[in-house]
Amino acid sequence: MNVFHTVEQVAERLGLHPKTVLRFIREGRLRATRVGKSYRIIASDLDAFAGVDTSAAKHSVRVTSILEVGDLDLDRAQTIATFLSTAIMSTQARPNPIQLTTAFDDAARLLKVVIIGTPADTAQLLQLTQIQLENLR
Repeated sequence: MNVFHTVEQVAERLGLHPKTVLRFIREGRLRATRVGKSYRIIASDLDAFAGVDTSAAKHSVRVTSILEVGDLDLDRAQTIATFLSTAIMSTQARPNPIQLTTAFDDAARLLKVVIIGTPADTAQLLQLTQIQLENLR
């Protein structure tokens, strides 16, 4: 089960053309995070857009994840930190937004990222981070 969807998956689920989904994203009607040249849509954002009532499934569960990315120079560390900050902007309007802290140790060439959020949002952000790291290599 994916916690995020591609534009094509969203279009299929809603019975729309992918270009219509892209238009909704550009207009700000559907929240999405850009990864390279494509977008990813968090499942909860899709549910909210589609009018699915998920209030019964809401829990106050939050997780803390610590991610360490080694063998980085300052430029790559800043690229990753900026990407993560941008990725969580779409979640800030939620009742329990993701909290993100990054720190770079130049001597150790290590970026440390602390993520606090719901399990689904945290998992989605970690998956997006993995995609971003693969694109940087």
